[in-house]
Amino acid sequence: MPISPVENRKQPSLALSVFGSSTVSKSSMSTTESIAEDLEEPSYKREGLTSFTDLRVVRKTPGKIVTKEDMEKIVEIILTETETLRIFNLPTVLISVEAEEAAKVIQRNKDYENLCRNRLGNDLYVERMMQTINGAPKNKDVQCDKIIKEDKGIMSTAWDLYDSYNALELASVPAKQSIVDLSTKTSVPPKDQDQRGPGSTVEKNSEASSIMEIENVILAKMHDDQEDHSDAILKSEKFQQDLFFMERVLMENIFQPKLAAYRQLPILKEPEPEEPEDFSESEKIEEIEEEFKKEEEEIEIGEEQSIIPANLERLWSFSCDLTKGLNVSSLAWNKTNPDLLAVGYGHFGFKEQKKGLACCWSIKNPMWPERIYQSPYGVTAVDFSIGAPNLLAVGYHNGTIAIYNVQSNSNIPVLDSSSLPCFSESPQKHLGPVWQLQWIEQDRGTTGDDKREILVSISADGRISKWVIRKGLDCHDLMRLKRTTFGSNKRGGEKEKKGEALISRQAPGMCFAFHPKDTNIYLAGTEEGHIHKCSCSYNEQYLDTYRGHKGPVYKIAWNPFCHDVFLSCSADWGVIIWQQENPKPFLSFYPTTYVVYDVAWSPKSSYIFAAANESRVEIWDLHISTLDPLIVNVANPGIKFTTVLFAKQTDCLLVGDSDGQVAVYELRNMPAALDSGRRDMIDTLLGPSSNQPG
Repeated sequence: MPISPVENRKQPSLALSVFGSSTVSKSSMSTTESIAEDLEEPSYKREGLTSFTDLRVVRKTPGKIVTKEDMEKIVEIILTETETLRIFNLPTVLISVEAEEAAKVIQRNKDYENLCRNRLGNDLYVERMMQTINGAPKNKDVQCDKIIKEDKGIMSTAWDLYDSYNALELASVPAKQSIVDLSTKTSVPPKDQDQRGPGSTVEKNSEASSIMEIENVILAKMHDDQEDHSDAILKSEKFQQDLFFMERVLMENIFQPKLAAYRQLPILKEPEPEEPEDFSESEKIEEIEEEFKKEEEEIEIGEEQSIIPANLERLWSFSCDLTKGLNVSSLAWNKTNPDLLAVGYGHFGFKEQKKGLACCWSIKNPMWPERIYQSPYGVTAVDFSIGAPNLLAVGYHNGTIAIYNVQSNSNIPVLDSSSLPCFSESPQKHLGPVWQLQWIEQDRGTTGDDKREILVSISADGRISKWVIRKGLDCHDLMRLKRTTFGSNKRGGEKEKKGEALISRQAPGMCFAFHPKDTNIYLAGTEEGHIHKCSCSYNEQYLDTYRGHKGPVYKIAWNPFCHDVFLSCSADWGVIIWQQENPKPFLSFYPTTYVVYDVAWSPKSSYIFAAANESRVEIWDLHISTLDPLIVNVANPGIKFTTVLFAKQTDCLLVGDSDGQVAVYELRNMPAALDSGRRDMIDTLLGPSSNQPG
């Protein structure tokens, strides 16, 4: 029942039992009385307190007046326990031996150990890849330790500040003013000089000091003139050209053994200093014996090298401070100068994008590139022109294509697709990364004598475009790649099955390869794992589709000797050899469980090709084995191989990696080719159906 304030004063024990404890004692009654007495304060204190509360109430809820009834209301406050919130729960991986589930856990551990022990060397266990859907990204925050800051200072006096402030002003004073001032001091009339006494030492000292100052000024002026003359010499074009040739001479002296091995020339040895011919007969006999021993050792070394299996010997690498940490994305030889190499640097992933770089390296100087073209976007493809070898085409990750003139020292591109206007029918710029570029010569007329050169590009936006240089860059689409299902084929206008609708009709293009004889036919690899055979005369349908890869196709290469055979590599860890007439794979290679980024045929043998995956570089010789590679070169920890390219005129291989290095390897002790000829070897392997004229 509610209790009034008057009753509450008369019965203090009852008030305490309602709001506090239920026990009543004399001590409690006394304490309540004392409290009541303390509450009776003077009138001026109570008035000040009430005015203060009134002000607070007015500020909080203006316009609301608290009545006596509101003050007599009883407010009940109930405290309850909330549900337990689990912020972090880490289940234990240990269990007590005395627990009920201990026997089951021990038995399960034994079964797992037996499974791992029997898996090694067992044919029943085979590793295969499976593509899964990428999980949704999640944001995670990590709390780190507090960053410790330190304050450092240095003490400087007023004299230090004054000297440093006036240093530039003193240095900028022209020498002419000092000469004029000194000349005015020394230009004294002869009459005044006669009037001066010979014993005035002060005047003599002043004259001597003035002469010294004049000499110092003249010497300083001569020194400045010499510095200006030296700067003009250092900045002259002839001096820069002389330094360029001198640097090449020094590099050839340093890398002479490596360059000789690259060009397959004899290695020159430094001549030993001649000694005076004061020898005895015994010393001459000893020298003859030593020479004979050296000849025997050289013969033994030659015999041992003939027994050593085929291997790769590293000669040098094209790298500098600018390329450190950049990914080598593409390699291309110059069509006229076999010593000039174009290298593109850029990361493949969208999140890994950094600055891009395109360099022209020369064999004559492996330490620094001849030309450097920097870009804020990653370089994904490079290629030299056939008709005009001085033109270098560069494709970027943002879809731009630029053409540079390597004969000029200018870093500005001659032509650029980003500066051209965009049309609705044929946009001048790709909407995705340009994964490959290649210059192609096509016949204009029926005789085949008149040829024109076009630049072909493939991009992730599903377009294969050709670029023609006229007054600028004219773009036309050769093909718009479309996604295909397994049951549908693009021949004859067959309709796709219902219920197989695709999210995007465009299939991102990854690579292409034109036929070495018929430049009207080309192959295009897509991100969905298909290889489409296309024609420049038809841009709406495919001539054929080769299905065999389960991941994006990264490279396609025609055999240089048998024009009916081509090679492809993919992200599904595999390398496949195809016949042009057969849409099914002829030979498949899955030596590792790593992505294969690049493949290349050897220019000297139809059986040899190189493959670069994330962990190693492999050299295959199909005449020796179709199961295991002939040579395997493993990458260093943390480094991935990305590109391979054979040298044109020597037995060397160039390998690019993810650290910005292009290593040059020499193929040692390779097996000799058969006497039947390169073309006959591939024919006997793939059958007589692969024979084609040319």
